[in-house]
Amino acid sequence: MAVRQDRKEQIMDKAVDVFAELGYYKATTARVAKEAGVTQPYVFHFFGSKEELFIAVIDRAIVRIAAAFERVEAPADQLLETMGSAFEDIMGTHRAETLLVMQAYTIAEPAIRDHVRERFANIHEAVLRKFTAAGLPEPKAAASQFMGMGFLITVTEVLDLPQLLCFKDN
Repeated sequence: MAVRQDRKEQIMDKAVDVFAELGYYKATTARVAKEAGVTQPYVFHFFGSKEELFIAVIDRAIVRIAAAFERVEAPADQLLETMGSAFEDIMGTHRAETLLVMQAYTIAEPAIRDHVRERFANIHEAVLRKFTAAGLPEPKAAASQFMGMGFLITVTEVLDLPQLLCFKDN
């Protein structure tokens, strides 16, 4: 059973690379299979379609991001910075996966769009709970700003425009 799970994870790892390189629409399960060193029917054994594979990749990444946020323990005055650092750590260790998640909302396929919307709402709710429990002032606004900063960080990574994150003239 562990070997099957390892192969499934290997397929998902390669799928991240393929989706990140080619985008959802140009990526194929045949390419994922080739990169993973398996047959295309073997990919379909685990994932019934390219859409299911993409959603599985997104779910794994979102679970990783949410878990990183949930593990953060910091005083209220350091919570935003500490959670931001947790996001930066994820970007460092799982860059392609995180960038894929942060761009997934652009895919027009209804099942993917709905799924991503729900998952982003879940992350927002988790961040809001964390901020509310910490007693941050205006936790709803803080959670929205935190999520917006995550999107901005992603745009700076994708476009290689770090100057977008400069908030003060120095």
